[in-house]
Amino acid sequence: MFPGIDEALAQVVSPTMLALCLVGVIAGMAVGATPGLSATVGLALLLPITFTLDPARGLVLMGAFYSGAIYGGSFTAILVNSPGTPSSIATTFDGYPMTRKGRSEVAIIAVTTGSVIGGLVGVVGLLLLGPAIADVVLAFGPQEYFWLGIFGLTMIAGLAAKSLVKGFAAGFIGLLISTIGIAPVGGDVRFTFGFTQMQAGVPLIVALIGFFTIPAMIDLIVDPGSRAAAMRREARRREPGLLMRTVRDVLSRPVNLARSAVIGTFVGMLPGAGGNVANLIAYNEAKRASKTPEEFGTGKVDGVVAPETANNAVVGGGLIPLLTLGIPGAPADAVIFGVLMLHGLRPGADLFTEQGSLTFTFILALGISALLLAPVGLIVGRGLQRAVVRTPTTYLVPAIALLTMIGAYAVRNNPLDVVIMVALGLLGYGLRHLGLPPPAVVLGVVLGPIIESGLGQGLLTASGDDQPWLSFFTRPISIGILAVVLVALLWPMVSRWRAQRARPTGPAADPESGRGAEGTEREDAR
Repeated sequence: MFPGIDEALAQVVSPTMLALCLVGVIAGMAVGATPGLSATVGLALLLPITFTLDPARGLVLMGAFYSGAIYGGSFTAILVNSPGTPSSIATTFDGYPMTRKGRSEVAIIAVTTGSVIGGLVGVVGLLLLGPAIADVVLAFGPQEYFWLGIFGLTMIAGLAAKSLVKGFAAGFIGLLISTIGIAPVGGDVRFTFGFTQMQAGVPLIVALIGFFTIPAMIDLIVDPGSRAAAMRREARRREPGLLMRTVRDVLSRPVNLARSAVIGTFVGMLPGAGGNVANLIAYNEAKRASKTPEEFGTGKVDGVVAPETANNAVVGGGLIPLLTLGIPGAPADAVIFGVLMLHGLRPGADLFTEQGSLTFTFILALGISALLLAPVGLIVGRGLQRAVVRTPTTYLVPAIALLTMIGAYAVRNNPLDVVIMVALGLLGYGLRHLGLPPPAVVLGVVLGPIIESGLGQGLLTASGDDQPWLSFFTRPISIGILAVVLVALLWPMVSRWRAQRARPTGPAADPESGRGAEGTEREDAR
């Protein structure tokens, strides 16, 4: 069933391969924790080094680097509200509130545990289910991607804590931002305001840094006392046994871990989706399934475990269509695809039979890299956490500002991106004070290209039909996703209705009198 796996196992546990895994994970974490340097950028920078290595070592180094970069993005998401990679968007929703409550070390330990489990599940899926599941990916067309994007928009209901109307208004602003530049279908130039540099649109990383980091910096400047109080609480929480208690707490929620890992593995297989979408879906499903959804967004452990488990499972899931069909599931997978082609390796069934030793060495090395996230992540992550906690605000804010400007500029070496980042940050700060959640805006920026491309290409592929738009409602997978969309839209209303029915009625909950049965009993007692 696995030709060459014995040789691969002997090769992957050699000191050289283990050293490559360790170096790759550490380097990837450093890049992932730097805003603006995504996993794709890091892999592209690593590409020339792989030319000097044989195919097995080159792939092992890139796989370990990929795993470390996806995980490393959680550090800045938790500590300074700046996702190091787009895969850590949802981690900021509860990660940064945990930091503000003095629980950043708990968050680091929790995401490390979830990341290890998610990475291992993704590798197992790649190893056992790759060829079978890859056939499902081929059945996805533009119509399915359109509905997948619409399903993503239903997550706004979870992000809009107070007003659903304001939440969707924020999402609409994000969709408008995503239309800047050249249209993916038709090639029209839109909303560039005469700047040719804007034709490529607003980079997602620039939008992430702007909407998440700039408002957090302004908060630190306006109210430095809140961070000082959080630092004092953090210092008081450093009692013995925190590591094992947090790990046991995370492992005591196997349903959240399993659900998030499966979501990450499956979404990772869909070309163009990847961790950007998987972490948001996993967060939303964790919140939907929770008995206390109102606690999400206030610093809940499940809120950081779900997205980080999912985005690390994406690493293995995204390689399923790559190794079996030659279809990259994410931009980072496209770089790995280039390494395969440069070494004369063609993805497909022959890669598992004729090159079984090489292929399984790569897959097993991904599993070892996922395991290495635990010791390396806990040492580096907790060290970074303590360094940030001990840094005075007067030094921390300028350091964050410098990193954000470098990160925004490094995306395209374009000074205009720094201006865009600052403008979006000020916009996000203002929208937040108007009750429009900035995460919903970012959700629109992420999903806008998926929805627009799916709609345009779906209408083009069905242009020979009398009613092209009907193709969005007649394809079996589209119907299935549409049903999930309807459930996702109706679920909040059903939950609200059930909560209202569960409330006591009559004199026991009379808002006018301000008294209930308990009040009457107290009066009788007096």
